[in-house]
Amino acid sequence: MIEEHIHTFPFDRPPRVLHRQEELLLADPLPRPGRTFDFPLIEAVHFDPVYLPGPFGPPRGVYESDFIRVEWQTMNNRQGFYHRNCDVDEMSYQVCGERTLITELGSVEHRAGDFSRIPVSVAHDNYGREDIHLLFYIPAPVEELGEKVRRSQALFPPFPGWEPVITNELTTECLGGRVEHHIVMAPTDEKVLLEQVHRDSDRIRVQRAEQTSWLYRSKETLLGKAVVESSDGLVYTRNRDADEIHYQISGHRTLVTQRGVLELEPGDFVRIPVGVAFTSIHDDRNEYLRLASSRAIPQVAKSTKQGVKGFSR
Repeated sequence: MIEEHIHTFPFDRPPRVLHRQEELLLADPLPRPGRTFDFPLIEAVHFDPVYLPGPFGPPRGVYESDFIRVEWQTMNNRQGFYHRNCDVDEMSYQVCGERTLITELGSVEHRAGDFSRIPVSVAHDNYGREDIHLLFYIPAPVEELGEKVRRSQALFPPFPGWEPVITNELTTECLGGRVEHHIVMAPTDEKVLLEQVHRDSDRIRVQRAEQTSWLYRSKETLLGKAVVESSDGLVYTRNRDADEIHYQISGHRTLVTQRGVLELEPGDFVRIPVGVAFTSIHDDRNEYLRLASSRAIPQVAKSTKQGVKGFSR
């Protein structure tokens, strides 16, 4: 016998707790005359969490809808232009390497495990060194829930060897990146743009999470991190009104769901659809990102593995 906890977004009240027979919870439906049920198996997308040398390219889309976008990005150079979003706050998580975020609100360094938020309409560029980071585009406003560990500063130069240039500034809408939603690109004086920091009191705040916590909240989303020492998988979660996306940071775990079982490793993304009960089993410490959304977030990247049926203890 196991427990099932039914949660309601935004998870600010206790869940309903049910007692279940696990073998029935995970079983195929009983046959019904004249009708069959065929539910898709859960799938994962994997990106190597260790930097590999290669040519610079645009971010790789992983999940995307009309109101949210999740991307994977790697770089070992400058982004090469400034980007200004008209409608979203842009959160990032540093997977590995180092990255200087250069903005109108100052510059700040990122190391593995750092989160930050670029407020809507703030121009920004990146200088990555063997860098991998994740991007979350969420309609503004997004509230910061955690405590800052450092903040952006007026740094001139923002990194060694920097020289101001005339460069391009790209303005976008509708989640900030798809080509059809680019609005305009025009030259900008980098020095003048960055000197805006002296006229604005707001700053970019870097956060970290050493224990399970939500770090960002909007009307329809929560973004945070889970830190779990071990789990026997005897408590299942079912989000009755929210999709949940996980990104595995460290550790290995068995994700058991009503749509199959997946072995997760660092670098895996997985989407657990609304209404699907799930649990995790692992003996070692696990850390993973959690993105909960009250609206569906379809997967756009190609799956690298698929769940299998037939779990038993």
